[in-house]
Amino acid sequence: MADIPVGEGRAYTVAGEPVAVFHLRGGDLRAVSAVCPHAGGPLADGQIDGQVVICPLHQHTYDLTTGCSLSGQKDLRVYAAEVTADGEVVVSVP
Repeated sequence: MADIPVGEGRAYTVAGEPVAVFHLRGGDLRAVSAVCPHAGGPLADGQIDGQVVICPLHQHTYDLTTGCSLSGQKDLRVYAAEVTADGEVVVSVP
């Protein structure tokens, strides 16, 4: 968990899928598709505000809990993410 500072995101490849993992200010983790469906923006580099990520390229917004677009774009895939007892982040990809 130390790899993801509070209020930021990081991109990983999990089982061949690009996944962005966000460490929310309240301590929770959220994991979604790492690539913005609009123009391929790197969502892990986006700003997060509460439960929302803002794509750094064109400011499209997505709910980090549901993956739903709040700006009329295609929705993101959402993945389960948790922290193990030894602080390792585990993301489940179906």
